[in-house]
Amino acid sequence: MNLPTKFTVTRIVMTFIIIFILLFPFYTVGITFPRFTVDGILIKSEYIVAGILFILASVTDSIDGKLARKNNMVTDLGKMLDAIADKILVDSVLIILAYQGFISVLVPVIIVLRDIFVDAIKMQAASKGKVVAAIKTGKIKTACLMIGTVLAFFYNLPFELAGLDVADFMLLIGCVMSIVSGIEYFHQNKDLLSTETI
Repeated sequence: MNLPTKFTVTRIVMTFIIIFILLFPFYTVGITFPRFTVDGILIKSEYIVAGILFILASVTDSIDGKLARKNNMVTDLGKMLDAIADKILVDSVLIILAYQGFISVLVPVIIVLRDIFVDAIKMQAASKGKVVAAIKTGKIKTACLMIGTVLAFFYNLPFELAGLDVADFMLLIGCVMSIVSGIEYFHQNKDLLSTETI
């Protein structure tokens, strides 16, 4: 396992730690996270901790790819784990935040459905020996979702103090770009979706 792949595995481990922090009923074992208020907004520190871990995990997503390309360490295992790590990090966190009322449930529904659709295209392309490259709209989607998710973890601060719902706005843009990129993936690869082997 090379260094980029180790970063990817670290991201997967961090994702499960985030999920644990957000879902485990710590009160049942006598553990309580500190609570404090900012301008009347009740802040639960477990979300701050999870948000910091989410940022660190997101950073590893950038590092592993750059290291792999720079040092010619791109492997099939690394590419597979990277795709898995990205999906479980973003999708699981969005589902949990929606379940806990931080964001609209439509956000994870749109993102997960889009991911399934795009992954199906990529698998079909792979079965015909083709590689579907990442596209700009997909990268914009990811950036918007990351920013929106981080802000959701941090209660939309400091923008909340000015009455600006930047977290939801970035997630909305992320959803729109998800749909746009999904359509773009389809149009760029629709010839690969035929039943005939190319």
